[in-house]
Amino acid sequence: MGTGASKNPDSSHGGDRDDCLDHDGGQLYISLKMENFKLKGELIPHIYGSVPLVGSWDCSKALSMERESKSMWELSFVVPPNHETLDFKFLLKPKHSNVPCIVEEGPNRLLTRGTLQGDARLALFRLNGDEVLEYRVFIKADRVSPFDLAASWRAYKENLQPSTVRGIPDVSINAAPDTGVENGSPVTLELDLEHYVIPAPVTSANSALVYAANMTENPRSLTCGGTWSNSYGSSSASYSNKAGSALVDQSQSKKETEVMVTDSSKIYSTSGMVESKSVGTFSPLQKQDGQRGLFVDRGVGSPRLVKSTSATTFATELKLDTESKNAMPAAAGAVAAAAVADQMLGPKEDRHLAIVLVGLPARGKTFTSAKLTRYLRWLGHDTKHFNVGKYRRLKHGTNQSADFFRADNPEGMEARNEVAALAMDDMISWMQEGGQVGIFDATNSSRARRNMLMKMAEGKCKIIFLETICNDERIIERNIRLKVQQSPDYAEEPDFEAGMRDFKTRLANYEKVYEPVEEGSYIKMIDMASGHGGQLQVNNISGYLPGRIVFFLVNTHLTPRPILLTRHGESRDNVRGRIGGDTVLSSEAGQLYSKKLANFVEKRLKSERAASIWTSTLQRTILTARPIVGFPKIQWRALDEINAGVCDGMTYEEIKKNMPEEYESRKKDKLRYRYPRGESYLDVIQRLEPVIIELERQRAPVVVISHQAVLRALYAYFADRPLKEIPHIEVPLHTIIEIQMGVSGVQEKRYKLMD
Repeated sequence: MGTGASKNPDSSHGGDRDDCLDHDGGQLYISLKMENFKLKGELIPHIYGSVPLVGSWDCSKALSMERESKSMWELSFVVPPNHETLDFKFLLKPKHSNVPCIVEEGPNRLLTRGTLQGDARLALFRLNGDEVLEYRVFIKADRVSPFDLAASWRAYKENLQPSTVRGIPDVSINAAPDTGVENGSPVTLELDLEHYVIPAPVTSANSALVYAANMTENPRSLTCGGTWSNSYGSSSASYSNKAGSALVDQSQSKKETEVMVTDSSKIYSTSGMVESKSVGTFSPLQKQDGQRGLFVDRGVGSPRLVKSTSATTFATELKLDTESKNAMPAAAGAVAAAAVADQMLGPKEDRHLAIVLVGLPARGKTFTSAKLTRYLRWLGHDTKHFNVGKYRRLKHGTNQSADFFRADNPEGMEARNEVAALAMDDMISWMQEGGQVGIFDATNSSRARRNMLMKMAEGKCKIIFLETICNDERIIERNIRLKVQQSPDYAEEPDFEAGMRDFKTRLANYEKVYEPVEEGSYIKMIDMASGHGGQLQVNNISGYLPGRIVFFLVNTHLTPRPILLTRHGESRDNVRGRIGGDTVLSSEAGQLYSKKLANFVEKRLKSERAASIWTSTLQRTILTARPIVGFPKIQWRALDEINAGVCDGMTYEEIKKNMPEEYESRKKDKLRYRYPRGESYLDVIQRLEPVIIELERQRAPVVVISHQAVLRALYAYFADRPLKEIPHIEVPLHTIIEIQMGVSGVQEKRYKLMD
């Protein structure tokens, strides 16, 4: 008679594996196989059942199994690890007809989290009379990282044959495109995508239009009269204060230098904490097999909360925020707990962190500083960026020649050390008022300068040096040209070539006396600008926050690519005004938008073979993405809408009527308000951090189809919006927000496909 269902011992079977399925992330790759050495005629094995496997017990819609060998038939599919039970059966159908169908004997088969419920059994089919056809059934469930799955799909598309990428079989991810007429007219999108462009908000992500150093912290030491309060000595009279003319500092100038970052697809960090008492080097060869799927989201789940924050608690939090500024970071959950532990343990100076940049000019220090500042602010850490070049221009003007930067020019050296000391003094003063992380942006290329900074910081803050090193002449030349084109230092130089010669002379002056960092705690980014290799070295780095900084730097690069953010098409709950839920798209507007979006993506990304589509696990985003073909689709539980807890499915009017205290608490502080047994915006930010890291790692375009609260948080990261603004950011339906990331910074464009 043969054996029954064979289970893979390495797959996720068994009761004690179920819980870790929810926490380890990834998806389940399910393989169903049927074997019979005595095939009967032209009967083809099929599978039919309920949602989400097939969606109908209609035999005509059954899924055909594919022949794997002469005697074996197979069908594979992917489901989330926490999927609802798959209820299905096998049937046999003639090759060229839908009838007659022969359904297997016995009860339905139930598959929960990759585990077959009940006893394993053969698939028995009763033919004419008493003849019974037997099939052996094999069921296998393997955990698959979404990114391994995407890599396998791309390999399949390129090779047009089953790939063996990391040993994972290929899966047909995309459904066939829907064609036809919607509401009596063809669903089309004009070839001119610009037709759909709408103005972006004034406070948008267009930071690339502004010189990065101009966006840094304004010097406190400058009074209206142009007098500097300074206890470290004054500069020579030959360098007069030109702050009156330099205060505007060429706001129309453009500048972003190339940042030295790594090929993060080859370099991994296994945790948020790095503990290294000697020099350690991250290199592409150190990635271990066990680290695959590192960035798969674990989700947050419902916090253990029986009732929401009361108005009294909100008043307390607001009081802490104003009277004891940043005694606790605004970030929630594990992020805040680890950061607070860092602040409470150890010497007083460890409660404040100074990231001091080191490197020759045109190595991307300012851009690295700006990007790191944006990331830490988004996580809820009070962070400011202090640029010494801005101090220098405000005090000594913008027209200093290369001679000003010579090491054998005592007046120039004194002036530059003076403004460095002023900037450091401002940063320390800000920290003593409650600031947490200061980014100190300057060349700091000599040991003497760094010793001066460490002496000033002693007992007040912990210093970590961040050194950027680049030996690629092509990248250096490109950065020099950007510097001369966009820096206020050369705004008054009409001759571009003369500016190039002056800057190269300035660079040569720095190179003569440059001393690499070998002291204290440091991070070195070596030849990582190209994104194709390089190293990241760490020395004497420990603690949660320094670990997160290392983790972020390892996983960022500057390959230009767009990221498209959009909400799902209008759902039935959108029409009803209900929050949360997991409804399908509305019959008209929602379904029409899904087709328009597919058309848009096809035209916008037609040359981007490696692009991918990311959705939440809720069906309204999955259905919105369904008409998009030709790209792998990845479901993230971290992209699910904010958990409304007991308020899920209610309208705001119902909440106001039945839960007036909750309604008022949310109204007072939408950022920190947590729905009873649900989430707050800060919780959403916490669970979105793996998504941000993966978006930074991606080198190809990504289309993110998600929900309003989630997209508000993602957009705030790219646009560098304050945390308090996140719950109020406008993310309208049926609109695409395109974030363009590249060497010139971040720019934004919006497309409105429907009213």
